[in-house]
Amino acid sequence: MKIALIAHDKKKDDLVQFATAYKPILSNHELFATGTTGTRLMDEVGLIVHRFQSGPLGGDQEIGAKIANKEMDVVLFFRDPLTAQPHEPDVTALIRLCDVYQIPTATNMGTAEVLIRSIEDGDLDWLKERR
Repeated sequence: MKIALIAHDKKKDDLVQFATAYKPILSNHELFATGTTGTRLMDEVGLIVHRFQSGPLGGDQEIGAKIANKEMDVVLFFRDPLTAQPHEPDVTALIRLCDVYQIPTATNMGTAEVLIRSIEDGDLDWLKERR
């Protein structure tokens, strides 16, 4: 399964904590992340991650292109709802693409845990078939 991992600055620690807890599951899949998030996941968790640009420099759009080309299965985007983001239009566009292409998307740790357990249990294997 192809999984995108994204986190706003104030949520990067949460995503690292999540990835550490679920490393045995995540390491069985192809992982993609925006710039700094990807670096932290590689350095601090030891995951193999394909890195895109940082979000404000186009990383969100690069992941969006993967979604539009049916090359992404799941998006885990730990958003910070309390801080204004300078690239908010890009974030909105990414979430919109997830909705358009019916990509399971988690924007917080609670939903991410539900999705990762579904991946582990094989409940989302149907996603691979639509590519």
